[in-house]
Amino acid sequence: MNLTTEFLQSSIKRLKYYKTLGDKTFEQLNEKNLHFQPNEASNSIAVIIQHMAGNMLSRWTGFLTTDGEKKWRNRDKEFETGQASKQQLIDSWEKGWNCCITALESLHEDDLLKTIYIRQEGLPVVDAINRQLAHYPYHVGQIIYLGRIIKDKDWANLSIPKGNSEDFNKQMSSKQ
Repeated sequence: MNLTTEFLQSSIKRLKYYKTLGDKTFEQLNEKNLHFQPNEASNSIAVIIQHMAGNMLSRWTGFLTTDGEKKWRNRDKEFETGQASKQQLIDSWEKGWNCCITALESLHEDDLLKTIYIRQEGLPVVDAINRQLAHYPYHVGQIIYLGRIIKDKDWANLSIPKGNSEDFNKQMSSKQ
């Protein structure tokens, strides 16, 4: 396997991992939870989902051939509080992620040397992918943090719980 193929596979793997963390957070929350805002200046999980889905659809539709900031995208509207149902939000989430992963899976080695555009700024494809690898986990982290605040003691941890690192490391060592 060459470095280009490894980069693409690794990028897809990492993005799918972060999507799964979001999915596991949504499983723990009800519709009301998704619209919770800690304060007026903060985004709800619903708003973050709307923004991520809008970004993904804009960036990854026609990824190699059209500017990543589509004319049909209304970014400001993504940050408006709405009353979307949990299912509508999940459907948006899935649609955005499917667009992103499908676009990445369609790329070939020579595509990584091309230049794409976001808001008329030229970016090497590798940089555009790295940009989204930073952007999406940033927002997934916000989703998880809000989920933890909402669920408090009822939160089902998505990684190694506090105080369990040593036990986790021992378990990992015993598997090898």
